[in-house]
Amino acid sequence: MSFKIQREEEQRDENTPQQTAPQTAPAESWERDTLYKLLLSVHKEQRSSRFWRNVWRGVGALLFAATLFTFHSCATGSFDSGSGLEKVLGAKSKAHTAVIKLEGVIGGGHQDQVAMLRDGLEAAYADKNVKGIIIRANSPGGSPVVSNTAFNEIRRLKEQHKDIPVYLVAQDLCASGCYYIAAAADKIYADPSSLVGSIGVIGGGFDFTGLMDKLGVKRRLKIAGSNKGMGDPFTPETPEQQAIWQQMLDQIHGEFIKAVKTGRGSRLKTNDPQIFSGRIYTGIEAEKTGLIDGFGSVYSVARDEIKAPDLVDYTPEDDGFARALSRRLNSEVRDGVRDGLQSLHNQNW
Repeated sequence: MSFKIQREEEQRDENTPQQTAPQTAPAESWERDTLYKLLLSVHKEQRSSRFWRNVWRGVGALLFAATLFTFHSCATGSFDSGSGLEKVLGAKSKAHTAVIKLEGVIGGGHQDQVAMLRDGLEAAYADKNVKGIIIRANSPGGSPVVSNTAFNEIRRLKEQHKDIPVYLVAQDLCASGCYYIAAAADKIYADPSSLVGSIGVIGGGFDFTGLMDKLGVKRRLKIAGSNKGMGDPFTPETPEQQAIWQQMLDQIHGEFIKAVKTGRGSRLKTNDPQIFSGRIYTGIEAEKTGLIDGFGSVYSVARDEIKAPDLVDYTPEDDGFARALSRRLNSEVRDGVRDGLQSLHNQNW
């Protein structure tokens, strides 16, 4: 904005009449300022409207994605994860084979294999279009307690639904506790190169007493009960404690053998002394000893045995992951709204 300074003459001709300039400039300036403020206000209003429209679109998109994820977690997904939701719904609307995954160390990590197997089986049995169930196993084994619990749960549910067969298909590995669970199935299939069996029990530790003697270190262990420190790697193990350990392992092994014999029945060639020695077999050897019923994959078993080639995954989702993703989505929505409010505040000021 510029100002013009006008210098008046020290003397003016009194005879020259002075003319008054028209006072239109202030009026024009006021109108211009008013129009500018009006346009600026309309512009801010439009920007604010567009901003909030975009914010709520983003919130809606996140909520829609969360809803789809929740639906996918609660419902069952297709066996082929890339097939899409519409294919899952299409497969479930007609005769199909239910697939339940058994993976990882039995009783290890964050998974509860007993609950996953039980819930998956119950969901499959409740679907009238399920013609058969396949447990797709790939595990090195693990806890004998979890394995025995899963074995008994599968047999209990099978007894209630005798018209729906339950098969187990071994992938790369189905050993020890995994085979313990497999024995509950009506039939076991594997690839010729799969590794199955390992019907045995193992326990171990370390003995550092010799190293402590060389270093001159003495162990000060206070116990109440002569066997309370049994298994401590810095304390010598007595012959009586060794016998106790062996007795426990033999008892657990006996339960394992009993479950396998109960599940496999006459199909098991019990005259082979190696079956219960803890050794592992390839699929080719396992078929000869009766540990499996034949060779096959989830596809061939569903197609040739169950006669329902469409596969639908009934494995329950991991709740911990679902909660973590839900928290992540909520955090992103909250941060987006906060950033939007801050941006709007900056625009207004």
